Amino acid sequence: MSDSDVRESGAERPVADGGDPRRWRALWIIVAAQLLVVLDASVVNIALPSAQSALEMSDSSRQWVVTAYSLTFGGFLLLGGRVGDLKGRKKLFIAGLIGFAVSSAIGGFAVNEAMLLLARAAQGVSAAFLAPAALALLTTLFTSEAERAKAFGIFGAAVGTGGVVGMLFGGVLTEYLSWRWCLWFNVPVVLLLIGPAMRGLTESKGATSSRLDVPGTLTATLG
Repeated sequence: MSDSDVRESGAERPVADGGDPRRWRALWIIVAAQLLVVLDASVVNIALPSAQSALEMSDSSRQWVVTAYSLTFGGFLLLGGRVGDLKGRKKLFIAGLIGFAVSSAIGGFAVNEAMLLLARAAQGVSAAFLAPAALALLTTLFTSEAERAKAFGIFGAAVGTGGVVGMLFGGVLTEYLSWRWCLWFNVPVVLLLIGPAMRGLTESKGATSSRLDVPGTLTATLG
């Protein structure tokens, strides 16, 4: 198959390993973004009592601050992966970062329960688009078995420790700043990642250019 055939089919083109150090810089961009996704599942836990008091939330609705994020993240994860295959993982990665920052800022400025819950749900959707794109980009960056194993080890360590770090970080932010900073802190981190992501990541798509199966996607998302 020629290069033009590959481009027309939208097939995935792995990046040659070689000795290009940009691959490792790109890895840290991906790891930092994935760490945000994992952190935000737990960072608000310590802040919940303060947020509940500030927004006059009931005990039953307080837990939805956590659930809204987890539920939308899990529900839209398959859709995020499919959209990345069709439209491009780099595009989706950057769009997910931007959406994550915007929804985090809105959540930090929440003046009532509904505003906070909607922002957390939007965070979950953004994370569901960001996470599969990050994983796919990592796969195409490293093609040799040894370097891919090392890259996935670093990636896995970020995922594995993110929950614990989120709890600790949430406690520090709530104690010394405000519960709102458990959401706002995402914004400067994303701003630091956007530029390097646009310059350092290579676009890739899935091996097929077929159209999105809307009925199947809705079933998977809502089911």
